[in-house]
Amino acid sequence: MLVRWRLPLIIVAVALVGSVAGVSTGSWQSVCRDCPSVAQIYAWEPKSSTKLLSHDGKLIAELFQERRTPVQIETLPPYVKQAFIAVEDKRFYHHEGLDYRRIAGAAVRNVLSFGITGGASTITQQLARNMFPEEIGFRKRIARKLKEAKVAREIEKVYTKDQILEAYINQIHYGHGWHGIETAAQHYYGKPAAQLNPAEAAMLAAVIKLTGRFSPFVNPENAETRRNLVLDLMARQGYLEESEAAQWKQQPLPTEPQGGYESRFAPYFVESIRIVLDDRFGNDLYRRGYKVYTTLDVGMQRAAQAALDSGFARIERSPSFRHPKYGDVKAAKQGGKGNQTTYLQGLFVAMDPQTGAIRAMIGGRDFRDSKFNRVTQALRQPGSVFKPFVFAAALNSGLPASHVLVDEPFSMEQVDGTVWAPKNFDPDFRGPLAYREILKSSVNIPTIKLGLEVGLESVIQQARRMGLETPIPPYPSTSIGAADVIPLQVAKAYSTIANGGIRPTPFSIVRVEDAEGRLLFEQRAQRTVVADSANMAILRDLMRTVVDNGTGYSARDPRLGNLPYDVPAAGKTGTNNDATDIWFAGFTPNLLAVVWFGFDKPKTIVRTAAGGVYAAPVWGQFMRSVYYGKPPLLPKPAPWALPANIVTREIDRLSGMLTGADCKPEDRRNELFVAGTEPTAICDLHGPPLLGQPAQPIGY
Repeated sequence: MLVRWRLPLIIVAVALVGSVAGVSTGSWQSVCRDCPSVAQIYAWEPKSSTKLLSHDGKLIAELFQERRTPVQIETLPPYVKQAFIAVEDKRFYHHEGLDYRRIAGAAVRNVLSFGITGGASTITQQLARNMFPEEIGFRKRIARKLKEAKVAREIEKVYTKDQILEAYINQIHYGHGWHGIETAAQHYYGKPAAQLNPAEAAMLAAVIKLTGRFSPFVNPENAETRRNLVLDLMARQGYLEESEAAQWKQQPLPTEPQGGYESRFAPYFVESIRIVLDDRFGNDLYRRGYKVYTTLDVGMQRAAQAALDSGFARIERSPSFRHPKYGDVKAAKQGGKGNQTTYLQGLFVAMDPQTGAIRAMIGGRDFRDSKFNRVTQALRQPGSVFKPFVFAAALNSGLPASHVLVDEPFSMEQVDGTVWAPKNFDPDFRGPLAYREILKSSVNIPTIKLGLEVGLESVIQQARRMGLETPIPPYPSTSIGAADVIPLQVAKAYSTIANGGIRPTPFSIVRVEDAEGRLLFEQRAQRTVVADSANMAILRDLMRTVVDNGTGYSARDPRLGNLPYDVPAAGKTGTNNDATDIWFAGFTPNLLAVVWFGFDKPKTIVRTAAGGVYAAPVWGQFMRSVYYGKPPLLPKPAPWALPANIVTREIDRLSGMLTGADCKPEDRRNELFVAGTEPTAICDLHGPPLLGQPAQPIGY
């Protein structure tokens, strides 16, 4: 029964094939009013992904609508194109875009199956629908097949067979978002397409049929069966010997993506660049195959991530940590909402202090949960990280490093009539202190006094010149870091100290080239002199004491495996009220880094949280990796050279005067001065009291 009524249908199907073959020009035009013109076909070129490269040329990411890197067919072994011809279109070199024998066979199968099963498309037809997906589409309809056939015939008139085949293998999708044979070869096999062997070429030709069904990462059994079918077809069509095909069938399939790059590597850095370039280039950024040379150092990025991860682990291991832990939140499949997450966050940014080139950037703990870049977008209280700007203003105003302020109970009435009574981190008062001791131990009250003495507007203007751009109100608490700052601006301002008063502008893009290597955009280092080099050298040396034996000592602490003393370093810890933000910002002569921990919605991290306890060790671990890794990422720098107009004098730390014979050894300090500002009077605090006069208490 079935045979009796299906036979006429088969005859009708064959007749339809004949009518398609002889269709008139008028019919083409009525069906294909919106088909691409010959001019469009001439002008067509495949979309190519934009490559983001590290400062030394390593691929770190791609920006794309379709991830693709075109390759020329003459650079490929002959069996690569043979594999595709064998399985997709064995009469490719003998038809003019349509294979009528295949069309007839497909028509019969369609009638017998009561549907459109496909299977008749030549390589040229497949290229047509991949070249113009919007105009032709992918749905199995008669109209689409007619459009596809029309465009295929036009393509055959415009291009040679090898050009068509080259465009095809560069255009089609190989699964997992990988378009083009070069990208597929890199990600399936970790090698360029020019190095593929016959088994690998056969697998890539096999996977394009149904990428989800034949991917070796999704269904290895199906993939192997399909790969072996391609090898058999290559042998049957004379491209391989039977014995060769049998040998290549023994090669194992790939089990996981190879080569290329980690798609989530440095995501905050990549996204910050994408935003900038999208504004400049628009959609061309994702399809023109640009090369973007960036400032990122892959080794430093990895070292920064490892150090920051160790910091997260140390904090979350604290017995007094009472918040949701990252691992538990992720296990419960809970993420963030907008710019806020519930778990502990952190950031890390490293840059060359001389040029402003950003070498590493981590803007948060999990880019998938929150794309909010805390390096460039967060506004956080810096705490004591702000204090160096107070001392910079003081030095600039002529108050030398020997200037003494008294650490004692302090309060002042505010504008609203309330009384403000700030505290030190350490509850004990230390009496008279010069700058080095104040910064070394990060003492609040003398810093507040110094800010008031210099003038808060002077402090604010100094911070502004050095790189802070956020609003800073003229309140006494500003001197100890009450005003919010952006972390990248902290890095810029600290670079000014490291760089002897020259402020660099942070940047992450070196240049952008098009696919032919023409320069489209270039960014040069921008440096501006904003502070006196001698005063900055003195401030830098004061901050060296913070790292060597002050609140930032954990960056040096050998028990934590951190930075040895033969690498010169300076910096400042920061902890704000209630330990909601903890920082360390520090630098060597050739590298600067800023570390921060906190919650997106501020709350106490742990009761004992402090920048010197948790942030400084992260900085120290990172710096040790940079200078002592195998191989090291940077050479160990020489100590900073002092300007010629700097002089050294021994002073008494309690009086700020030159030491006298009776000054105690523990109170003697060598201090730096701009020539002409050094003290000239001899300390008279420790000599015998004048006859008949009782000794006076000092500074209380």
